[in-house]
Amino acid sequence: MKNIIIFLLVLCSFYTLLAQSKNPPNFVVVFCDDLGYGDIGTFGNPIIRTPNIDKMAQEGQKWTQFYVADPVCTSSRAALLTGRYPIRNGMTSSKRHVFFPDSSNGLPHEEVTIAEMLKERGYTSATIGKWHLGHLPKFLPQSQGFDYYYGIPYSNDMDALSNNWDIYLKKSRDPNYYSETKFFNVPLIENTKVIERPADQTNIIKRYTEKALEFIEKNKNSPFFLYLAHSMPHMPIFASEEFRGRSKASLYTDVIEEIDWSVGEIINVLKKNNLDQNTLVVFTSDNGPWLLFKTHGGSAGPLRAGKGTTFEGGQRVPTVFWGPGIVNPGRVNDLGSTLDLINTFANLSGGQIPSDRKMDGYDLSKVLTEKSDSPREDFYYWAFAELHAYRNQRYKVHLKQREVIHYGRPTIILDEPELYDLRADISEKHNVANTFPEIVSYFKEKMQLHLEDVEDSLPDQLVDRITE
Repeated sequence: MKNIIIFLLVLCSFYTLLAQSKNPPNFVVVFCDDLGYGDIGTFGNPIIRTPNIDKMAQEGQKWTQFYVADPVCTSSRAALLTGRYPIRNGMTSSKRHVFFPDSSNGLPHEEVTIAEMLKERGYTSATIGKWHLGHLPKFLPQSQGFDYYYGIPYSNDMDALSNNWDIYLKKSRDPNYYSETKFFNVPLIENTKVIERPADQTNIIKRYTEKALEFIEKNKNSPFFLYLAHSMPHMPIFASEEFRGRSKASLYTDVIEEIDWSVGEIINVLKKNNLDQNTLVVFTSDNGPWLLFKTHGGSAGPLRAGKGTTFEGGQRVPTVFWGPGIVNPGRVNDLGSTLDLINTFANLSGGQIPSDRKMDGYDLSKVLTEKSDSPREDFYYWAFAELHAYRNQRYKVHLKQREVIHYGRPTIILDEPELYDLRADISEKHNVANTFPEIVSYFKEKMQLHLEDVEDSLPDQLVDRITE
């Protein structure tokens, strides 16, 4: 009798998995803002407690060499959603760097996003959190295939009241300082309507999470795509009452631990609704830590520099793929990028990526499901509409650099290229260009060919401002 019961349970589980496998998978992308490579427990932080993200990494895949296409907000987000280096669609600029509240443009409507690709397959999509791809109504998420939007349209430090800005900038580098929401007149938008201004950011992680859970519950019987883009730990940072001081370490630690709680809530609701076997969850960040703000700015761990730079600390980000019915667990040391998400989601859902334009992504689905080698063999490092560096699976060459983010500081064009062996020197400390001049020469040729390939790019979309 016992054997029969076991057999029936196994058979039931088999048919449950079979039924789920016939349905297109759901996709959840949790995208943090300015989270550093060294800010997560599973990526080496000894203090910050991130049990939910750590468990995701244990049950799924931890990617140690995963990149964003640009080390600042707007450009990085455009690349994730379109699978194209932001230079191609004008979503990068040497003059303004990101969209501001006086910007007149947004992500060009002719661009095809993950949401638009999935809509053709019957998916419902939501953006919850930071958008930063155009704040005017005609550029909000519904114009790019999303069915629902709840969040802040640009960075949470924008719309700063001028009489408070100097005070904030001076105080915000004090490790004991807690920002005040009144300094920032940022709007909270639902769909296309401003529902709160200034947004109460003290509980914004909690409210984003509640909206995300509501979306999953509402769409549990049909395929969905949830893009949960937290507006933190970008400065100014805030933790809700339940988490402020809970870590007994720092405000920054409180914030990361609340984000980890949010991730746990997402995983729990997927399990509760029996969606975990048919959902792929991706956790990552839009760029490296904002080191300008010291203890409020996070850590890149062993990587050099941070946000705004094309050093590893600026563009290599902590990344985990989780999905018990989809992902074959293990550590992945191959290259990957947010550029690859649209290709990967297209393959897993049966969708089609655009064929009428140049795409820069690769399909990572076999890496996720079979632990095969990644098809991505190289990566181009863009920042502020300039190509700074290039790497293959081992070496990386720099032709231009920025050591730390500072909007008034110009790009440095190196007198001589610098070459680093990223397998042996993850911190980019030891220049080996003189040892391998033939590699430098070959990489420079690759970069030149890439520059020629982007000559038909759209013009700078960030530079134009609203005129009264």
